[in-house]
Amino acid sequence: MTYQPIPVPPRDNRRTLRIVLIVVGVVLAVCCLGGAVGGFFLYGAAKEAVGPVREATTGYLDAVRAGDHQRAYELLCREERERTSRADFDRRQAAEPRLVDYDIAGLTVNNTNGRVRGTATVRLTTETGGESTRVLTLVKEDGAWRLCG
Repeated sequence: MTYQPIPVPPRDNRRTLRIVLIVVGVVLAVCCLGGAVGGFFLYGAAKEAVGPVREATTGYLDAVRAGDHQRAYELLCREERERTSRADFDRRQAAEPRLVDYDIAGLTVNNTNGRVRGTATVRLTTETGGESTRVLTLVKEDGAWRLCG
């Protein structure tokens, strides 16, 4: 009597493929969810960092556009106010064409060796129709952002 091995049923490749696809799908879902959550928090942190810089820039430019030189002068940094008297600031503002519109094109915040600075790139439109792009520098003084230089 000869011994005959019991035949092994053929392996079902579809089951293996299904398991692999499920594992890959779960890994992709976790990566996408992690990326979305991380992106949300990163966006929130970036917005929190540049939000006050945007507010200070718009406050200053709104005051200049409205002709409220007192308010605009108050939004300057201490160093700038010491360098320029209120009368000189008023004369300088009166000599320039009146600002009618502006657009904030970019904002940055840098912390170098504990010194926090911001910049705002703005496109200005004057009543004469002239357009220019300026980079405004901001510093944080006493917890508030102020234009400086």
